[in-house]
Amino acid sequence: MPLDPEIAAILRHMPTMPRAGSVPVAVFRAAVNRATAAAPKLDVALRSIADRTIPGPGGEIPVRVYTPEGIGTFPILVYFHGGGYVIGDLNSADPICRALSHGGKCVVMSVDYRLAPEHPFPIPNDDAYAATLWASIHAAKLGADSGRLAVGGDSAGANLSAAVTLRARDCGGPNIRAQLLMYPSPDYPNAESGSFIEYAEGPMLTADDSFYYWQQYLGDVEKYRHDPDACPSEAASHSGLPSAFVATGECDASRDSGEAYAAKLLAAGVPTEMQRYAGMPHGFFNWVGHVRSVNLAMSEVCDWLKRQLV
Repeated sequence: MPLDPEIAAILRHMPTMPRAGSVPVAVFRAAVNRATAAAPKLDVALRSIADRTIPGPGGEIPVRVYTPEGIGTFPILVYFHGGGYVIGDLNSADPICRALSHGGKCVVMSVDYRLAPEHPFPIPNDDAYAATLWASIHAAKLGADSGRLAVGGDSAGANLSAAVTLRARDCGGPNIRAQLLMYPSPDYPNAESGSFIEYAEGPMLTADDSFYYWQQYLGDVEKYRHDPDACPSEAASHSGLPSAFVATGECDASRDSGEAYAAKLLAAGVPTEMQRYAGMPHGFFNWVGHVRSVNLAMSEVCDWLKRQLV
């Protein structure tokens, strides 16, 4: 199927952005931040949105807490943004987090983990796990129920979510009920996979982008490319993990990697729902509120979250 026509139209009118690795990291981030600032906010009803910090292994971690309308105590989703471990922040994740809090009827704590190459593996993972542990212990401070805890993220953030569930299982906690993995690529890129070949030139994510991001994240690729903390697909076992929703885009180079991970979870007995969204490129959830097919996909995700966190 060709690219979704609404998204194709958006891409035709998007300003030209520098490719990953073509300019210094600071310049790349500044360009992404300008594009994020220019994007309209998602207009959904929420009780509150608040920025704060929480303690982390390298100092205070900025987080943004989204609280839905309603009374009582809500489930909590700890969310990690995408961006190849190199770009992205609380603002880039804002539309997705607003949609998840509103539609999923949960508190969302979005985490601004430290980025590579200044802070390579395992630093982002350590921040992600520390934030999840903090949320489990202090959920009541956020009006949330620690017994209904989920983790989730898009792209690199989905990989961090998967890694957090493995560490939580192996370290005896926290107890995570569900994991939401939006277009994950939980292993080092396989240049011979079908989707990687078919969509090597994108849209949105190219093969060269993938290798660049993984190089920045891992630093020493040969040392860490088979480390399950970095590449959750490499774990010796995937049994005993929380239920999963794996969302992939048909027109995404990372599609096969995410779907292979869903298959591993299913084979290990993990309740897993896998949805491939037709005509969707990498990063498609960022267009929630603007593309009909993305809105429908987000509704499916939110319905799944509510079922897992009752």
